[in-house]
Amino acid sequence: LAEKSSNEVAQSITAITLILTPFSLSFPMHKVFGLSSAAQVVLGRGVFGQQLSVNLAFGIGVTLGIHAAGGISGAHLNAAITITHCILGNLPWIKLPAYLIGQFLGSFMAAATVFGFYYDALYDYSNGNFTVMGPNATASIFSTYPAPYVSMLGGFFSEFTATVMLMLGILVIHDEKNNAALKGTQALLTGMVVLGIGLGMGMNTGYAINPSRDLPPRIFTAIAGWGTDVFTAGNHWWWVPVTAPILGSLAGALIYKLFVDFHNQPVPESGNEKGQPVMQSS
Repeated sequence: LAEKSSNEVAQSITAITLILTPFSLSFPMHKVFGLSSAAQVVLGRGVFGQQLSVNLAFGIGVTLGIHAAGGISGAHLNAAITITHCILGNLPWIKLPAYLIGQFLGSFMAAATVFGFYYDALYDYSNGNFTVMGPNATASIFSTYPAPYVSMLGGFFSEFTATVMLMLGILVIHDEKNNAALKGTQALLTGMVVLGIGLGMGMNTGYAINPSRDLPPRIFTAIAGWGTDVFTAGNHWWWVPVTAPILGSLAGALIYKLFVDFHNQPVPESGNEKGQPVMQSS
């Protein structure tokens, strides 16, 4: 019995390690690209890139993160989408803590990596005074903050809507009953969805669209010298990038179910369309 118990513990530890390891590797990869690009744009005062640079870097990071973690975990890089899959019954709830820990740990590590990489530039840019708001603010390198003109409701709606679009894009890409993307292109197309969101929906709030992309770096900045202002800035904005993406992800899944999935049937193997024969060509 003791041997059996030891085997079960070993198997549990191995399973947790298999889940956490890809996250610990893929999430820093995913985030380091995006955060370092943001740092270069801000600290370089626009000389070493523009907003497009940040959007491209996050899209590339997502693509590589999916390739790194897709085979083992299904590339769960977004806490909002992971929670949505648990609610929909696509992912066992027992796996949720390990997935979230891996996501948050990886994101925190990415913020620490970029902070260390650009510490000298950060210090030179701000004269050692790390601030959240103002002309030399640098906290937005790591987490999202609303634009000065954005209300709390408007910012919440922005994050909610952007995450709806993210979830719809992911479902479209992976839906085998519909016109799914070709095998091997899903990671690239998902990265392009993130790029598209950044290009068209990033001005108001910086498009967090992921609690595990925003909260761990915010905690890191609070520890690393920016202080509690990272939580009070923007009328206590910090909770919006945590809650709005979760609700947006759920809404996106519901919209897809109601307007696409419920009306779709699997394509028969004997036809390339419903009721149509296969026309093969060599």
